[in-house]
Amino acid sequence: MKEQEIGFISKYFGKINVGAIDLTTGKLNTGDVIHIQGHTTDLEETITSMQIEHASVSEAKAGDSIGLKVSEKVRRGDKVFKVLED
Repeated sequence: MKEQEIGFISKYFGKINVGAIDLTTGKLNTGDVIHIQGHTTDLEETITSMQIEHASVSEAKAGDSIGLKVSEKVRRGDKVFKVLED
């Protein structure tokens, strides 16, 4: 599968399993699949919901910082890739 790097994890909130992602390029929509990869992190997530400043949004673009529920611990500096359909 092709992937496009779109940002990085800037913070992780362990009690609520939310990763803060700073988007550097491209855009994300609900329903998109992302791949988070780092030194000890390697997981794929389908975006079911995301928030900007505690408000639910269906789309985010480069320059936005979003909050996203994740199934595993992610770490600051982990790279975030958008999985592209073939």
